[in-house]
Amino acid sequence: MNKEGKKNLAELIKHMKPKLNDGEYVFVSLPNIDNIKREDTLFEFKEAEGITVVLEKSKADNLKLKYHFVASWITLQIHSALEAVGLTAKFSVELAKYNISCNVVAGYFHDHIFVDKTDGLRAIKVLEQLADSYK
Repeated sequence: MNKEGKKNLAELIKHMKPKLNDGEYVFVSLPNIDNIKREDTLFEFKEAEGITVVLEKSKADNLKLKYHFVASWITLQIHSALEAVGLTAKFSVELAKYNISCNVVAGYFHDHIFVDKTDGLRAIKVLEQLADSYK
C-alpha cells in the first residue's frame, strides 16, 4: 500500500468519496481511561483538562459515561497527505453554508468528519455535490 497521501487539493476533493459509517458516536472527557477497553474506543486525545475519547454511543451508555453530542461519522476515502493544504477548510466551509457543524480528525490515511447525528445524510449530499463540482 502506498504510504504517501495525495496533496493536490482539486484531486483530493474530486476523489474524496465520503462514506457514512454505521452507528452513533459520542465524545466524552475523562480524567483517565483505565475502565475503558482500548478496543472499545475509536480514538483518544490527551488535553490538559482530561482525555477526550470517542466511542460508539451504545458503549458509552453501557459504561454510563456522560456526553452531550451524538454524531454521525463520515470517512473521506481518499488517502490525503497529512501536509495537504486546504481540504479541511474547503469541506468545512461548504458544510457551514448548510449550517452543518463538523468536528474533524485526521488519521494517517483518511480524514474523518463527525457531524450531528441528524445531519449525517445531508452532510454526505453536500460533500458529494462538492466533489461533483470538481469533475
